[in-house]
Amino acid sequence: MKNIFDKKRGAIEMSIGTIVTIVLMVTMLILGIVLIRNIFSSAKGVVDLTNQQLESEIEKLFSEENAIAIYPSTRYVEIKQEATDGVGFGIKNLQQGASGATTFSYQVSASDVANCGVTADVAESWIIVGRGESDIAIPVGGKVVRKVMFQIPIGSPLCIARFKVEVQAGGSAYASDFFDVKIMAK
Repeated sequence: MKNIFDKKRGAIEMSIGTIVTIVLMVTMLILGIVLIRNIFSSAKGVVDLTNQQLESEIEKLFSEENAIAIYPSTRYVEIKQEATDGVGFGIKNLQQGASGATTFSYQVSASDVANCGVTADVAESWIIVGRGESDIAIPVGGKVVRKVMFQIPIGSPLCIARFKVEVQAGGSAYASDFFDVKIMAK
């Protein structure tokens, strides 16, 4: 009789141990998923990055012959209406035969907004900071990082607009590149 009770008690203890183990495993799985989601969703936009983090990300994008690098590397950013986000870019002074610092300037302009049904002026009005800058002194081999921040108003068409970054060195064309902004519903 005692043997039967011992077997049942052992079976119950084993069942409770299994249930506790399963609960702990499910809890750890959920915590792992939440952690991974937070890691990948945080700091995905330029607005969330500090200047030092943005410089670090752009540094990774530069190669020896690139005079300009745009972050994110996909050159594509999604911005919801009434939200603020943007694009980061870096300019690297690769001029041959120059000594000291060279004066650079840049201008960001809308280059393809036909599918949005707006004019280039309207699309450029979405830029709240970083439309252009002049008198940027960059030593040979040095680089600077800038942000272009957008705020898309309610009522803007849901579309993809292309913007061009044109860089000049000493008054003459130096480099250019582009990025795309997808306007999403609020």
